[in-house]
Amino acid sequence: MGVGLWVGAAGVCMNEHGEVLMVRQGKEEEEKLWAIPAGGTELNETSEECCIREVFEETGYEVEIVKPLYIKTGKSFGVDIKLQYFEVMITGGESRIQDPDGLIHEVAWKKVAGMVEADFGFPEDREFLLNLLKENALR
Repeated sequence: MGVGLWVGAAGVCMNEHGEVLMVRQGKEEEEKLWAIPAGGTELNETSEECCIREVFEETGYEVEIVKPLYIKTGKSFGVDIKLQYFEVMITGGESRIQDPDGLIHEVAWKKVAGMVEADFGFPEDREFLLNLLKENALR
């Protein structure tokens, strides 16, 4: 693994109303923006394990992996990133904020079509989510 490569996982959970489970996050002094529950892998943790842990830490929901969706690569804050997105399904738990980093301020089901890019901490996720929701509606 290259120096300065951040590897993480994100859990995309959709409900029957065409909404996506999202968290509003940011440091106290920053604007709070919406994002998919995600975080970095810990030592000896698979992407799948990271995804399940991060969704639980950030939302309170226990999930299982449905399938891998895609891998986002690029740079964020000058660091190379590799973020594996998974479709997940809730198997238990309840909505509650228990983020050890204290960055999560709200957990909610959001209609992505009603959101603008400025609502997103990672604006590139909006188009990906809209396409995913469209595919799911066709299933």
